[in-house]
Amino acid sequence: MATDLSILLAFGAGLLSFLSPCVLPLIPSFLGFIGGVSFQDMKDEKAPRGPLLLRTVFFILGFSLVFVALGTLFSGSVILLGGTTGIINLVSGGIVVILGLNIIFDFVAALNREKRFHPTARPRGLAGSFLAGLAFGAGWSPCVGPILGGILFLAGQSGELGRAVMYLTAYSLGLGLPFLAAALFFAAFLKGMGRMRKHLPAAKRAGGLLLVFIGFLIMFGKFGEMNIFFLKMGGVLARWAGGGSAATRFVPALILAVTAALPPLLRRLAGRKPFTLPGAVFSGLMSILAATQAAGFLDIASALSRWFLYQGI
Repeated sequence: MATDLSILLAFGAGLLSFLSPCVLPLIPSFLGFIGGVSFQDMKDEKAPRGPLLLRTVFFILGFSLVFVALGTLFSGSVILLGGTTGIINLVSGGIVVILGLNIIFDFVAALNREKRFHPTARPRGLAGSFLAGLAFGAGWSPCVGPILGGILFLAGQSGELGRAVMYLTAYSLGLGLPFLAAALFFAAFLKGMGRMRKHLPAAKRAGGLLLVFIGFLIMFGKFGEMNIFFLKMGGVLARWAGGGSAATRFVPALILAVTAALPPLLRRLAGRKPFTLPGAVFSGLMSILAATQAAGFLDIASALSRWFLYQGI
């Protein structure tokens, strides 16, 4: 199993699926349905979040199981086809390119037919939330379908069951983590969603462009070359981290400190309160990492180099 750019692409595809125009606006309804709580209760920042978070986790596990199972089936079917990898790459890559272009230009109406579940009753308990996740994964809207299809073709193109599971797990994380964040910071999520509405068409086009990019990479078999690039980057980082200079400790610490300071600074420049709860959590985490790196208890450069150089087990 190679850890390469395709895993990051799969994770990014999951994020874009979450931001799609037919998923993001429905998140409040989804969370209310999953958690069995009212909209007003979710907006109350003092209300307990534990039950909603736990049910959301089981909902995510439900659709993740479906996605990973689909990826396993896709990859397994390609393995059974034997030595036709070149043809499979061309066909599957071409399909992914068409899916991406259709997201942008909407020229094949049949690809936009919605297949989504319409439950009539709230799920009961954690098992109900898990079943709702299975239903979500089994058939949702065309905004998710083409992007998920692209990742499935990517999994099939790999021809390795382990890597297929990795790709679909990364996709599920990209889609699931924002669900979890929305459940945890619901009031802040609502405000951010209001600002995001005008950017949803751009997010949709970005998803289409990502699919076109993935499609061409599949067609021409270029994922291996990207992995070589990451291996070279890992070697460069490993040599720099092994030099023992003060820069290897303080440069990453400075980057983390600047990252921690950016959210409140940008909000202040925009004339808003410098801190929100999510922003404070993010800045606090980055500050802790910066201090830990500066004190020598953390070595980010070495950790990154090991990640780039990782080639599986």
